[in-house]
Amino acid sequence: MTLDELKNTVNDAKERTVNLRKFLKVEEKIEIKKEIENKMLEANFWDSREKAQSCMNELSSAKTIIDSYNKLSKDLEDFTAMAELVIESPTEDMLEEAETLWNEYSQKIDKVELISFLSGKYDKNNAYITIHAGAGGTESCDWASMLLRMYRRWFERRGWSDEIIDFQPGEEAGIKSVTILVKGTFAYGYSKAERGIHRLVRISPFDSNARRHTSFASVEAMPEFEEDNDEIEIDEKDLRVDTYRSSGAGGQHVNKTDSAIRLTHLPTGIVVACQTERSQHKNRSTAMKMLRAKLFALKEDEKAKEASSISSEKTEMGWGYQIRSYVLHPYQMVKDLRTAVETGNTGAVLDGDIDQFVEAWVKNKHLL
Repeated sequence: MTLDELKNTVNDAKERTVNLRKFLKVEEKIEIKKEIENKMLEANFWDSREKAQSCMNELSSAKTIIDSYNKLSKDLEDFTAMAELVIESPTEDMLEEAETLWNEYSQKIDKVELISFLSGKYDKNNAYITIHAGAGGTESCDWASMLLRMYRRWFERRGWSDEIIDFQPGEEAGIKSVTILVKGTFAYGYSKAERGIHRLVRISPFDSNARRHTSFASVEAMPEFEEDNDEIEIDEKDLRVDTYRSSGAGGQHVNKTDSAIRLTHLPTGIVVACQTERSQHKNRSTAMKMLRAKLFALKEDEKAKEASSISSEKTEMGWGYQIRSYVLHPYQMVKDLRTAVETGNTGAVLDGDIDQFVEAWVKNKHLL
């Protein structure tokens, strides 16, 4: 980095950071934070747990943006101070050090800029992620379980928590389907990058002849809605409600009461189930949230199809679109078919290191 390049870089860093404050609506988030913190002091704040939790989620989202921007501003001050020293008394070593500091800061601002791209109405919400094994029996069921492990490791990396809502085991190994509730700021905004078909190519551990097999699994991602959300209206007359005994983990209480709930939305044929709680009422409440999420996803897919037919362009159609291939044999490569991002470090990806794919998708969607 030359001295002139350093001067231009400082100006660029200041401009990007100032613009980012506007894009992130930091002033607005500060007011929201104050307003909610004042509400929390009211005696009746927790009278409605649903509304209180909604406020807490909004507070968490606002604090994430405020804290991220404040940290970035502090890093800018450090970089600017370092750059000014170098400009006053430039040496080759100091220019190299300034370039290293700029590269670090540039990566940080890229991360915070991603948040400004997550501007969808429900991007800040928690998310439901459902994994379905494709055709192929045990192979696909095992692949679905590998994806579940990958995502749970990814949640850990991002500091999110998760809870298995519904689980259907495979007949021999793996899982037929699983639904997870992911709790964290912008969980839906990031997780929706994973919607689609995931393809695995490997030597099958279940094939005595050690032949290469191709397996598929589909991933759905939907925002969690509060029960009083009026975005999606559900008429009770359109529901069929079935109760059954839980088949998942749950200790001594499993299979002793018909607490699990299955809801069928008759107009669309959408089926959701919840078996995590001992209380039938709580399972029904969770199932209703999941149904709202699925109906929202259906509505969004219909909008995408309509937009596609109008523009006569091929677009991603929800979860029915192949998005990524994971090749473990005859070579090792994970490639995202939408962004062309790829890596040969398949072990790291399957251990939850998928941010490079997710972030590239978020950036691409913002540029479209």
